Amino acid sequence: MPITRQDAWTDDEDLMLAETVLRHIREGGTQLRAFEEVGKKLSRTGAACGFRWNSFVRKQYQSGIELAKKQRKELKKQSKKVEDEPVIEKAIEDAADLNEVESLTIEAVKSFLDDLQEKVERASVHQDDLSKYDQRVKELEKKVTYLSTENERLKEELKTIEGDHRALVDIMDRARKMVGSKEN
Repeated sequence: MPITRQDAWTDDEDLMLAETVLRHIREGGTQLRAFEEVGKKLSRTGAACGFRWNSFVRKQYQSGIELAKKQRKELKKQSKKVEDEPVIEKAIEDAADLNEVESLTIEAVKSFLDDLQEKVERASVHQDDLSKYDQRVKELEKKVTYLSTENERLKEELKTIEGDHRALVDIMDRARKMVGSKEN
């Protein structure tokens, strides 16, 4: 377990805390994640970072917080526009294709729906396969964990047996030497 600091905060640490929290606000993240991120960097707990932020640092960065919130709103608006553009283009294409709607027949619609139903069924089968593979991966991960533990246990047992073997060989060598010296 890493040692957490309990000493006084420096100005640089306050600045790092503020920059990280403001970045999380700007990017739509949570302050809790910011506190955890800073805590890891500074070897402090996330709770300590949160307390420092709420009791001291936040008061110094009120304008920065408001600016970060505005930037977050702008980013959301821009991403919404980017997401909406393909939808709008598709709607325009569909509207252009409305002229061709008159030439559609019941058979063509039925064929399209049948193809669509077949794709849905294939996707369902693929989803079932993915679920089975996920389950198999979890089983294999458990097996790997078990085998790793067993491997470590066996390594320790081997070390013990090798040590016992060396001790036994040493005893036998001493016994041979003793017998050899008595015979002379």
